[in-house]
Amino acid sequence: MAFSTKYETGLIGELTLASDGESIIGCWFENDRLFGDTVEGPLIENDDIPVFDDARRWLDRYFKGENPAIDDLPLNPNGSDFRHLVWGKLKQISYGTTVTYGDIARQLEFETGKRVSSQAVGGAVGHNPLCVIVPCHRVMGANGNLTGFGGGLDTKIKLLEHEHVDMERFYRPKKGTAL
Repeated sequence: MAFSTKYETGLIGELTLASDGESIIGCWFENDRLFGDTVEGPLIENDDIPVFDDARRWLDRYFKGENPAIDDLPLNPNGSDFRHLVWGKLKQISYGTTVTYGDIARQLEFETGKRVSSQAVGGAVGHNPLCVIVPCHRVMGANGNLTGFGGGLDTKIKLLEHEHVDMERFYRPKKGTAL
């Protein structure tokens, strides 16, 4: 069974949080193309799950411009072993900084000894069910391409600007699936 609640960010609109009762298992933008895709069964709205209070406090701090530690929240997203490896790398991206899909692929190749493509990393990043909390918005394409983003590029830009990322070196792609 999975529970849900809403959280108003004041910056990028409403987020939906999901929990298994113990951990946060999802956090999605209003317009997220993969909303709820990692949750089995229906989401039952319940604002009174204690871990939602923890998540609200964490998000309050983030949207006030603080850098709360991701490990302060119990997280338990559903995904393959490879996706968990990539999501682990996302959690290591420092507040206010960015990396590329290629950077993550090279890190994973070094650590696992197996070939990892930027496209495979992109697929895992694109299926991150914990938006904002696990910072997929900090991942860029090669040469400064902002690339597609599940919450839309305007949302990605707002999150990066919120973290005071220098946006001068980035550009919007002219075509793509998640503009």
